[in-house]
Amino acid sequence: MPGFDFPPFDLPPEAQALRGEVRAFLAEELAGKPAVERARSWSGGSREFSRRLGARGWIGMTWPRKYGGHERSYAERYVVIEELLVAGAPVGSHWVADRQSGPLLLRFGTEEQRQRLLPRIARGELCFCIGMSEPGAGSDLAAVRTRARRVDGGWKVSGQKIWTSNAQHADWMIALVRTGDAEQRHAGLSQLLIDMKTAGVTVKPIANLTGESHFNEVFLDDAFVPESMLIGAEGDGWRQVGAELAYERSGPERYLSSIRVLLEFLRVVGDAPSEAERLLIGEMTARMWTLRQMSLSVVGKLAAGENPAVAAAVVKDLGTSLEQDIPRAVQALARPDCDLSGDDPFQRTLWYLLQTSPSFSLRGGTREILRGIIARELGLR
Repeated sequence: MPGFDFPPFDLPPEAQALRGEVRAFLAEELAGKPAVERARSWSGGSREFSRRLGARGWIGMTWPRKYGGHERSYAERYVVIEELLVAGAPVGSHWVADRQSGPLLLRFGTEEQRQRLLPRIARGELCFCIGMSEPGAGSDLAAVRTRARRVDGGWKVSGQKIWTSNAQHADWMIALVRTGDAEQRHAGLSQLLIDMKTAGVTVKPIANLTGESHFNEVFLDDAFVPESMLIGAEGDGWRQVGAELAYERSGPERYLSSIRVLLEFLRVVGDAPSEAERLLIGEMTARMWTLRQMSLSVVGKLAAGENPAVAAAVVKDLGTSLEQDIPRAVQALARPDCDLSGDDPFQRTLWYLLQTSPSFSLRGGTREILRGIIARELGLR
């Protein structure tokens, strides 16, 4: 079945050669960064770090040079992303823009939108957020009720978004809105670029168990969006969102979000793990390596111009399950001297990921939605 084939894709020599350069850069940039801060992975952000990364040419790597990109390969980009995640670099400020907003604009955006936004994304200057999920329309995205009505010169947008990562820091939101009749479902949806400083846009952070706020509510109250900020054609939003989610679901961030606690666990057990610890290390390593090969296969499909939406859904579902299993499994085997209220780097990292990992299967589409996509491909629904 085409959606379920994962042909091998090996990283070419030029991509592997880049790895040492990235590691050297990160060793200098992140020297002294505590393990628990590295555990924030792509949820943690630093505008300064994003700009330095952009100056190295490691944002917008595959994009055309005329839009500020560097025309590098998908394989080279994969190596950079992999190293950033394993090191725990603070990439959140540019993450969404680089991973999916920029590619979406390259494929569907107007020339004006590309010229205005893509070079600044590639320089690490812009933060984007994704306005998809809504109360009552997270699992059924086609039930979006945020409405954009035509006015002179553009649109007035009213509605609410929820679970919007990094909205409190974002410069722009790409929002899925209803421009047609509610009865049209998929056909009545469009995407708009919304400046987060627009009057009528209000962001309310949602605190998680650690007291941090990665997710947000976004309220839109007659926010004016110029006509020039419509992405693609009116009514084409559903097709565009499908393409966007494929970018979001297949990368190494879908199985490496808990890597820091595994690395800290390896440090703690050292060269003499118990039998149970040895088995845990072997199991998690095997699962992670398998997911890496599957994720690389999706990279190969993207490089070949294919649409790997179903394969990406499989990677995301299996990957977030692994990310949630790692901290729980490590906790079950935590050594007798492990005190989760302590200040040891391993203990603090484990405690942090035990609290944050439940959200990993929410971001990017719940596992129920992903399994529905997979079931449809198998002809089971």
